Amino acid sequence: MWRGGVRSVAAVALRPFSTDTAVSSSSALKTLPREERNDIGDTRRHSSDGRDTLGRRLFALIYSKRSAVIAIRKWKEEGHVVQKYELNRIVRELRRLKRYKHALEVCEWMVLQKDMRLLSGDCALHLDLIAKFRGLSFAESFFEDLPERMRDHATCSALLHAYVKCNEAEKAEALMEKMSECAFLKSPLPFNHMLSLYVSTCQVEKISDLMKKLKKTTSPDIVTYNLLFASCASQNMVEVAEEIFVEMKKAEIEPDWVTHSTLASMYIKNSLKKKAELALKEMEKKMTKKVRRAYGSLISLHTGLENRNEVQRLWKKMKSLYRKLSDAEYTTMISALLKLKQREDAEKVYREWESVSPTKDPRIPNLLLAAYINSNEMETAEAFETDMKNKGIEPCYTTWELFTWGYSKQGQIDKAISSLKTAIQSVRKWDPDEEMVQEVFRGIEDQGNVKAAEELLEILRQEGFVNTQVYNCLLRTYAKAGKMPLIVSERMRKNGVEMDEETKKLIELTSGMCVSDIPSNLFAKR
Repeated sequence: MWRGGVRSVAAVALRPFSTDTAVSSSSALKTLPREERNDIGDTRRHSSDGRDTLGRRLFALIYSKRSAVIAIRKWKEEGHVVQKYELNRIVRELRRLKRYKHALEVCEWMVLQKDMRLLSGDCALHLDLIAKFRGLSFAESFFEDLPERMRDHATCSALLHAYVKCNEAEKAEALMEKMSECAFLKSPLPFNHMLSLYVSTCQVEKISDLMKKLKKTTSPDIVTYNLLFASCASQNMVEVAEEIFVEMKKAEIEPDWVTHSTLASMYIKNSLKKKAELALKEMEKKMTKKVRRAYGSLISLHTGLENRNEVQRLWKKMKSLYRKLSDAEYTTMISALLKLKQREDAEKVYREWESVSPTKDPRIPNLLLAAYINSNEMETAEAFETDMKNKGIEPCYTTWELFTWGYSKQGQIDKAISSLKTAIQSVRKWDPDEEMVQEVFRGIEDQGNVKAAEELLEILRQEGFVNTQVYNCLLRTYAKAGKMPLIVSERMRKNGVEMDEETKKLIELTSGMCVSDIPSNLFAKR
């Protein structure tokens, strides 16, 4: 199991875990989220006075090739003291920023320091970073190499979390069994990990038994209930969700903004407008400035209720609360306005983003581009794309994909093929969109445009995407044009494509038609 799948889950489950440290360790993984929030605040306060700190030096290592270890050594050489609590804060902040390499380097440096006494919670964090940066197999090896006293509920929960992230259900379930045997299931955290796995992999039939086990050994927390609500939402079980909400209130667990957000989403989906509006009011009461993503969620939900005034009010509130808004927040607002058919307002918000954002992320203008193309305003879309380029925003794959769809629907086949070709060239490896290819071919078939069909076939052949359906499209185009294609059977054989009944009928149909011109690419080097 641990290295290349050589050992089984059962083999690892037989290894002894320390039950003593499970009771005494104060660094349990279940406390990490709260500690992380506090540590982040401490780190910011520590460095906000302009002083040179180790944290500032490590956060300044933007490029992954730069070494955190060298920065720490230099700090020590300058006569500074390096303390464990400070490094713990830095590691958690780096993890929050997804700077996993540097966070892992700090952890590995700490392991080598004889004067630093590491706890199981430190090892749990180390394991989590290994899983994120190096992969699951390395995290498993790290866990196996831990001293027995460190293999407690904290490190087991970290490994369980890694299994859940990788959707390794069998390994996760085996580890849960071992944790149960060792009495490590004293908090809802491991159960929440499993709930998350079952919800994300649609194994909802396992949730009931898991909840029974949870209630036998510990008590659900707000995360547990929110995961249950998510399960209800995935199955559109409004009444069950309301029953769970009553149970949660009886257990004196206070709902948070996520709870009301999930309930509101279900109510909107089922056209229960009054209930949805009440849930959104409760949701906003629970929101704080620190959790800014809640505002984006609230805007999206009000959009679902077509509450234009509320969307505008919340946008103004966000701009008053936060000095600078992110690309994701601009995306949310522009998307909301477009759904509410307020395109002029969406364009204003886009121009605002354009003037303040340094990212030049093409995904934001693509929102408006899609709106123009969906409205069959291709000239407006073309002018907008030109304006993007003039302002230094480089079109991406999705940009050209949108143009491919737009031109295809309008029957501008040459432009559609050109856009598809540009889209393919904009990525290292093309993941074919069969629906889009079929849409382009439909336009080609309608026109009986043999030359365009052959050109598209060649583009697809070069990308390794030729199949029976593609050749059938080619043959239908020839049939529409009243022409006979040359040596189609031989070409299909060379491309490793099988014929189906439709292929055979189309070849027979076109065999009596006039011979077409020889395609320029027919004898191209394969």
